[in-house]
Amino acid sequence: MGLSLRDLGERTGVSAPMLSQVERGETSPTLAVATKIATGLDLSLSQLLRLDEGSHVVLTRRAQRRRSRRGGHRVEELTPPLPGQRAELSLHALDPGASTGGAGDPPIHEPGSRETIYVNSGTAALVVDGERYELGEGDAVTFDADLPHHFENEGDQAAELLAVVAAGLRRS
Repeated sequence: MGLSLRDLGERTGVSAPMLSQVERGETSPTLAVATKIATGLDLSLSQLLRLDEGSHVVLTRRAQRRRSRRGGHRVEELTPPLPGQRAELSLHALDPGASTGGAGDPPIHEPGSRETIYVNSGTAALVVDGERYELGEGDAVTFDADLPHHFENEGDQAAELLAVVAAGLRRS
């Protein structure tokens, strides 16, 4: 979710050192602490503990997608929010004149993350760390997603982008 231990601590009421110990497997949380952590991650306790997994396949139907909108930027999360998931797939639609990276958009991804974008339709410009890349239909680009970045649609038709974010893969 792109949260630091401090951020998660504020959301849960669990101290950052305790969260760190749980994350590293140095301690097992009490039921009360695990419940606070699950709530802070917007998960049920069974999701956090993976007790609700009946199989190794999780199907997300079109009607079940998580959707959000900020101005002319629409996002559909195609992957379910599973604990420990290290990659996310999302579909982005940018209206003409719209851009990502505004105040309502998610923060830059966690250190080491990589993002791959495929332009399904339209055109878009990717601006990464101040450098601009023009993308057309059928183009794909992979970049370090922990750098400042955003997309702009300066075309006269909507652009549709498919995004895959893989967390923590790049070596320092």
